[in-house]
Amino acid sequence: MPGCEIVEQNIQVDHIHTLMIIPPKYAVSEVVGSLKGQTASQLRKKFTWLSKVYWKENLVWSPGYFVSTVGVDEEQILKYVKWQGSQDSGQAKLEF
Repeated sequence: MPGCEIVEQNIQVDHIHTLMIIPPKYAVSEVVGSLKGQTASQLRKKFTWLSKVYWKENLVWSPGYFVSTVGVDEEQILKYVKWQGSQDSGQAKLEF
């Protein structure tokens, strides 16, 4: 969406931390919905086996998300998102 920018992103096994700039003319839910929809479409094209996993529904992402707005502490939030990469790595490993 015009004016929206991903500043920082940290991808984990089961979740993603993203710091974005979203202009006030957009609802956060609209941007998140669009982002999830577009990335899901790209993932389904690249990984065709996803259609076998999600055969009843055309899904990739879970429907929920958490959002917190940032004001004067943007620098602190940016540090947190970067820090999560070192903190989360290795903790969410499941063995089957």
